[in-house]
Amino acid sequence: MSPLLVVSVATSLPTRNSTFPIFPSLESDSLLLSFPNPLIFFALTSRCLFNSTMRIPKKPVAFCLSLFSPDFPAPFSSRILRFSTGFPAKLKAIHAAGANQLHSHCSMDHSARTMLGDQASQSHFMEDSNGGEKPHVWSPPEGGYKIDIGKQIFCNRSLNMRNIVAVGFDMDYTLAQYKPQTFESLAYEGTIRKLVYDLGYPKELLEWTFDWKYMVRGLVLDKKRGNILKMDRHKYVKVAYHGFRELSKEDKVGTYGNTFIRDSFDEPDYALIDTLFSLAEAYLFAQLVDFRDDNPGKVPEGADYSRMYKDVWAAVDLCHRDGTLKQMVAKDPKRYINEDTSIVPMLKMLRDSGRSPFLVTNSLWDYTNIVMNFLCASRTLDGGITCNFDWLQYFDVVITGSAKPGFFHEDNRANIFEVEPESGMLLNTDNGTPMPQVGNTSPEVLLKGLNKSCRVFQGGSVGHLHKLLSIESSSQVLYVGDHIYGDILRSKKVLGWRTMLVVPELEREVELLWELRDMRKQLRLLRNERDLVEDQIHHLKWSLKFEILCDDEKQKMTSTMGELESKRDQVRLAHQRAQRECHQKFHKIWGQLMKTGYQNSRFAHQVERFACLYTSQVSNLSLYSPDKYYRPSEDFMPHEFHILPS
Repeated sequence: MSPLLVVSVATSLPTRNSTFPIFPSLESDSLLLSFPNPLIFFALTSRCLFNSTMRIPKKPVAFCLSLFSPDFPAPFSSRILRFSTGFPAKLKAIHAAGANQLHSHCSMDHSARTMLGDQASQSHFMEDSNGGEKPHVWSPPEGGYKIDIGKQIFCNRSLNMRNIVAVGFDMDYTLAQYKPQTFESLAYEGTIRKLVYDLGYPKELLEWTFDWKYMVRGLVLDKKRGNILKMDRHKYVKVAYHGFRELSKEDKVGTYGNTFIRDSFDEPDYALIDTLFSLAEAYLFAQLVDFRDDNPGKVPEGADYSRMYKDVWAAVDLCHRDGTLKQMVAKDPKRYINEDTSIVPMLKMLRDSGRSPFLVTNSLWDYTNIVMNFLCASRTLDGGITCNFDWLQYFDVVITGSAKPGFFHEDNRANIFEVEPESGMLLNTDNGTPMPQVGNTSPEVLLKGLNKSCRVFQGGSVGHLHKLLSIESSSQVLYVGDHIYGDILRSKKVLGWRTMLVVPELEREVELLWELRDMRKQLRLLRNERDLVEDQIHHLKWSLKFEILCDDEKQKMTSTMGELESKRDQVRLAHQRAQRECHQKFHKIWGQLMKTGYQNSRFAHQVERFACLYTSQVSNLSLYSPDKYYRPSEDFMPHEFHILPS
């Protein structure tokens, strides 16, 4: 009996309708599908075909062929071939333990990607270090499992990953998580040296030290007054310091609360600390404020608080422009960057699910290649890393020197150059299309560019990226970044991309929230008791003022009110102490990242507005199905909290 060939097509990419003639098979009840290419014929069982029109994707698609025959003994009775359309395949035999099958993986030319046709509930596979296969983290053979709260992905706006065709990543502080105790200290020391040797500040600054735990994201620097502020989502200042000295409630209210026109707390008078890169400059600014107050004659002439912040910013910029920081990181990446072994499995999972991963970073190619090699390269026995370009296999497009956030403006007319990875040479392109050099009629350069598995560029704009990835709608793109302004706000507000914000501080914060749940419950009870006592006092005061009472009744009410006022003061002090204790559990100065008192912080408000998803690290994506439907929790207004269904 002739073996029966069964084909299934799996793709989540945009498709177009194409009609092919279908003929009954003479040897079985299957159907014969005739493609325009006479070299390709597939036998399809009638159950797989609903009509004579098939949806064929515009991009290369993966087919999964199973060859069944009663003549083949187990485990060879089923042979599964996976390949993508477009180019001749290279066969690679892989045995899946326990599957009782021999799998032959047909990987195409690098421009065409393999996909798995499995449903979301089944395991995707990745190669392990021994050459075998193991399931991706999100789908173990024994079934689902609970994800640690610090590793979970939280959803602000519903997102169906089946609608996403391209997933993009920033590099710095997204794929590459820098160690604050070493990298931020390096940035701080470099900035100090620039201030002293390039901008005329006294040499005693060189003796200063950096507390990398002091500053947090979400703070606002008041450049004119030398203050550091934390505010709630309504832009009310709740915590304020002048340098390292806390402002009294009276000073805080007098400066920021008694104005006829609400301050916007934005540039040019204020600086937002919304990225981890800014923590060192915020700390240095606070040090300079105190230094100027104590030693007004030692700072450069005419240097007020605003000028000092400008100098700090210029010194930081000098460190980045002259390569001071990046040269040190390149020498010893392990000292400055956290290793994350889940990044490569995550990228493989996205590729296998049919998505197009891409990288958009402001770093240039030489530094990008070093960092990505560290993150993706296999370690040798002695722990060393060979710098090569193997990591490019996990991406479709890499754009370096992107100059975000300007990159996200569609009217951006920046030129895009192709990067030759080996030499770093920039090649002219016609809006991303390779073009031969002037005077060279050979198509060699053009063909070399077209045959790459991943193309590397510098500059350009989002329009070029959409064209390179064949993006038809901005809602088909998910972009993952760490910078609320440079990555998330602009890509969301300007383009309508779906967004995921990486917040490394979140892991510790949610774990503390869980540990302190009893303390937070006690805080709510104290607050409710305080409200109850105050209401009783107000009622007695009203009765004494407006009701006609005899002397005994007045005396009794006055005595009761005195007792209640004493109790109110005791409850208020107990509540304030408990609130401060809970506040300091998260951070001794600034408290909880996502809260200011009982209100969401300004940073939390921005996360809620502009990030569809947020999580502690980018590799948490590997813990979820690539086809997951992320759904937000129900929103509640204050009037709903006491009548929530049990």
